[in-house]
Amino acid sequence: MTEQQPYEVVRQTKDYELRRYPACVIAEVTVDAGFDEAGSLAFRPLVNYIGGNNRSRESLAMTAPVVQSRKLDMTAPVVQQAAEDGQQVVAFVLPASVSLDSAPIPTDPRVTIREVPPSLTAVARYSGRWSRSSYDHHLAELHKAIAADGLLAVSAPRLARFDPPFKPWFLRRNEVHLDVAEPS
Repeated sequence: MTEQQPYEVVRQTKDYELRRYPACVIAEVTVDAGFDEAGSLAFRPLVNYIGGNNRSRESLAMTAPVVQSRKLDMTAPVVQQAAEDGQQVVAFVLPASVSLDSAPIPTDPRVTIREVPPSLTAVARYSGRWSRSSYDHHLAELHKAIAADGLLAVSAPRLARFDPPFKPWFLRRNEVHLDVAEPS
């Protein structure tokens, strides 16, 4: 069974789950591609990295989810950038036992390792294809639901994919993630 990124459910609504994620370490690749092509382009270097294409030739277990987001220009507002195409970042969450210091050093310069800080995240789960239109629809619904509950998004949205591409599309588990500000 594939290890999944741990989290604690803070609140469940009919439209989303509010989850608390601990810090984690990710391996990521940035690609110049549209939303629908990014996962395919970034997947091979990431699989090679966890398969031992690193300085210590250490294999790491595959985990879920695979996370995709748009690379942001830190000089422009997040809301304005969210709907545009451009560079996409695709990441594997590394096993919980891996720290930033213990993560193998990639030999492929496209792969970078970084730590993601803890977060409070609104998550909308859905099944279906990994298409931009499906993602955009579920993202819009999540934005409406969190706004109605008085929550403020503080990150770029992310697509989380849990299943391999050979799994029938109607059985795939997908999620849209938006980090939100801590309620006061």
